[in-house]
Formats: sequence, C-alpha cells, structure tokens
Amino acid sequence: MSKLAEFKALEAQIEEHKQRLAALQGDEGLKKEIEFESKLRKLLGEYNYSLRNVIDLLDPTAGKSRQAAAAKPARRERTLKRYENPNTGEVIETKGGNHKVLKSWKEEHGAETVESWIQ
Repeated sequence: MSKLAEFKALEAQIEEHKQRLAALQGDEGLKKEIEFESKLRKLLGEYNYSLRNVIDLLDPTAGKSRQAAAAKPARRERTLKRYENPNTGEVIETKGGNHKVLKSWKEEHGAETVESWIQ
C-alpha cells in the first residue's frame, strides 16, 4: 500500500470516528451514564471505598468464586526418570514416556524390562 493510499484511508477512518463521537456526544443515555459514574466515583472517594469493596458488599459470593478459581491447585510436576540400558550403557533422562529412544527400547526389550532399568 502506498503512503498516499494509507494516508487517505487513515483520514477516512478519522472522519468516521469523528462522526461516531459526535453522535455519542448527543446521546442522552451516555450523558446519564457519565453523570452516574462521576457521582459514584465522588461517593466512593468520600467514603474511601473502592469498586471491589462495593462488589463485595452487594454480592459476597462473587469474591469467593474468584478466589476459588485462583486457588485451584496446580498439576504436580513430573519427576525426572533416568534409564540406563545395561546392554549398551546408554543413558536417557526423561520426565514422560514420550521419548523416541525409550519407546524403541520398550518395543525391542519389553516395557517391564525397560522399567526395571530405572535408576
């Protein structure tokens, strides 16, 4: 895109946003919301309250569900397993069973045999 085309596109977007802003400035619903917000913030400041305090007052269960979600226990970390092939002396360290060489050992020697190689 050329700079001139980009410039004209941006000018068109600015003009569109100006029109939307003018339409919103004349909206009575928006004026009422702005008035409500300013009065609410003034009242909160007067009593040294935050929006979080008001939410906790109006709906005490809202904070508990949020805390329960945050306190969800994390999945335990997998332990590192170390396998040593007694035939070749090769060592593999892995936290899971999705290891290419480990899979080949299990196919060749059997899963029980390979699991006995854990150090």
